Amino acid sequence: MIQADDLRFFLEVARTRRLVAAARGLGVEHTTVGRRVTQLERAAETRLFDRTPQGWELTEAGRGLLVHAEAVESSLLAAAEELGSARGRLSGTLRIAAPDGFGAFVLSPGLGGLRSDHPELTVEIVTETRLNLLATREFDIGISLEEPTTRGVRSRRLATYGLSFYASREYLSRQERPLDLAEVSRHPLIGYVDALLDIPALRFLDSALPGVRPAIQTNNVTGQWMAAVAGLGIAVLPDFVAAGDDRLVRIVEQTKIERTYWIAVPTEHQRLARTRAGESALLELVRNHEHLRAV
Repeated sequence: MIQADDLRFFLEVARTRRLVAAARGLGVEHTTVGRRVTQLERAAETRLFDRTPQGWELTEAGRGLLVHAEAVESSLLAAAEELGSARGRLSGTLRIAAPDGFGAFVLSPGLGGLRSDHPELTVEIVTETRLNLLATREFDIGISLEEPTTRGVRSRRLATYGLSFYASREYLSRQERPLDLAEVSRHPLIGYVDALLDIPALRFLDSALPGVRPAIQTNNVTGQWMAAVAGLGIAVLPDFVAAGDDRLVRIVEQTKIERTYWIAVPTEHQRLARTRAGESALLELVRNHEHLRAV
């Protein structure tokens, strides 16, 4: 007979595709994970994974079990949440994973409403700019710049936003203001570290100024913003970061870049009250933001 606790190990292996990674997530030895998966396969009387050089791949039977295992996990999480919260009040932890720009400049300062409505709820914001930010599924709500392809995650478009070329007033007092992209290319540019950039949507300079290498490269938009403010060159920045900063001036106004944010929720977290509250707060934040357009 299948034991419900074995499903935890099955789910972690299905999501990470590696015994060591699954063991790390579960806080146990990898041998324990292997033993519990083997125990589950014996109980199910079928093979649930194919062990390949690329990782542990779900068999057809494993994919069938995955749906039921996630339903069990979702029910247990919802029950734990209900038992752990006073009636009508949310507590526990809501983790939101987001790109650094959205997390730092939109989400963090925009949490007032959610905190007022649910003061006992702890909100964790995890920010990073990389393509596989959502791959681990270690979040309740995820925001990404590309449509999520992670299995077992419901996603949809959240908002579009604009980006523009910006330079500081101090910089423009020393340098002639560029009037078009050809003139921009002759200035020191500020951008992402090319070797670390795996998100095509962030390759703004590649499309606007192909072949031009930024003189200053950082792996996050906060660093680019501060470099531009310091007068070190010209940067492509989200309007929600730079438009309200009096130290910066939008240049080459005729060139506008637009990108889309996606919102993702793991299947097992969709029924949780804290996830639904967080998702509603995000949608409200986007609708009321001057430089975001809800989609």
